[in-house]
Amino acid sequence: MINKETKTEVILIGAGIMSATLGTMLKELKPEWNIKVFEKLDKAGEESSNEWNNAGTGHAALCELNYTSEKPDGSVDINKAININEQFQLSMQFWSYLVNSKLIDNPKDFIMPLPHMSMVQGEENVAFLKKRFEAMSQNPLFQGMEFSDDPAKLMEWIPLIMENRPVNEAIAATKIDSGTDVNFGALTRMLLDHLMTKDVEIKFNSSVDNVKRTSDNKWEIKVKNNAEGKIENHTADFVFVGGGGGSLHLLQKSGIPEGKHIGGFPVSGLFLVCNKPEVVEQHHAKVYGKAKVGAPPMSVPHLDTRFIENKKSLLFGPFAGFSPKFLKTGSMFDLVTSVKPDNVVTMLAAGAKEMSLTKYLIQQVMLSKEKRIEELREFIPNAKLEDWDTVVAGQRVQVIKDTEAGGKGTLQFGTEIVTAADGSIAALLGASPGASTAVHAMLEILGRCFPQHMQEWEPKIKEMIPSYGVSLMDNPELLDEIHTSTAEALGLSKKEQVYS
Repeated sequence: MINKETKTEVILIGAGIMSATLGTMLKELKPEWNIKVFEKLDKAGEESSNEWNNAGTGHAALCELNYTSEKPDGSVDINKAININEQFQLSMQFWSYLVNSKLIDNPKDFIMPLPHMSMVQGEENVAFLKKRFEAMSQNPLFQGMEFSDDPAKLMEWIPLIMENRPVNEAIAATKIDSGTDVNFGALTRMLLDHLMTKDVEIKFNSSVDNVKRTSDNKWEIKVKNNAEGKIENHTADFVFVGGGGGSLHLLQKSGIPEGKHIGGFPVSGLFLVCNKPEVVEQHHAKVYGKAKVGAPPMSVPHLDTRFIENKKSLLFGPFAGFSPKFLKTGSMFDLVTSVKPDNVVTMLAAGAKEMSLTKYLIQQVMLSKEKRIEELREFIPNAKLEDWDTVVAGQRVQVIKDTEAGGKGTLQFGTEIVTAADGSIAALLGASPGASTAVHAMLEILGRCFPQHMQEWEPKIKEMIPSYGVSLMDNPELLDEIHTSTAEALGLSKKEQVYS
């Protein structure tokens, strides 16, 4: 049974952090616009945004070593870290605005202060970490970062990691107290609850099966009600495809030229989780290590304190795996059906290039729990198998595309935004830093898709995000002012949120 068509200004596909962020922004900028959200599951934030499917790191590039690289002359390039930190600051400001405006309550339900640390072993890695610290600590964005290779100091910082460690081992860490743990699932639900009070219609159990352009240049989406089996058609001036791994298929169905020659490679993951209070209480930080030689950037091992449903846990991982599904709740045919005539060469080129990744994933899939505990013991020498359980993380789809630098079939490890030339449809693909930089990504979509409104919207955007259009690194006074105001709004203490 097909119901009659209904019209609206904006349709958001997927009830995750991206749609929730864009919908909230648009409701502030254009309150009169009619917005609808369609989600195939029965709840919001259940796929990539879910707190158990997402590492929860407020990615500000404080601890992730893969965001800094050593140049041929031996110096450390921190440009990517700077860009990601600036992007995360936009998220913090927007969340602060929402709390101060009483649009969402109880920031402690989604964000907690938590030190971010990098830890390395071996003399060569220690030398790199020291150079990285020297480069970053001179930048206003990373002021307050500390470095130590003193075992006594490290014992203070990370007792669980240092206990029973060989005394002659070269080991060092950096620590910065301004890090955060973010529950993106809780934040997503808060934003969507707020949108419902603003008459935004959110339809759960609603799978979007097709996206096509109409003769009058609008977009028609075909929606199946999973509970009743009914089919509905909805038309909108603008469509945002924010369905995590499911975005690629819908982008392909849209037929826009910008969506061609793009493929996707799914990567699943596992974490070890510990809920034993006597172990959990010995660790209070997110500690990121260095990926092993030959391992992809998304496999950087980290030991994280997490705050989920007012309970403190420890997570260690990720252990990569492979599934042909593009979503945890997806189909085993997702990968096969994503191969089209326009991207088959790109996909084959990636397959030929990424043999080492394929080998790595096979090795990871074959790991027993005992082998995973052995890897955990590189972080926690005293780790006991019986204290740790396994949790399946979210499914990520890494973008494959042709690039000038990498050539045909280059695997991308970041977040990709694809928009039609006329700005009438946008899709978000890719993975980390993803959720942490959702505000930056949605600002980019606003600029690309609504250029005719940007001048009118700028004052309101600056009210929501005071540093919009400004480099915080080049404006230390504004940076300090923003850190103070976000700390106050989000319940993060001055010590933990201000670097200077």
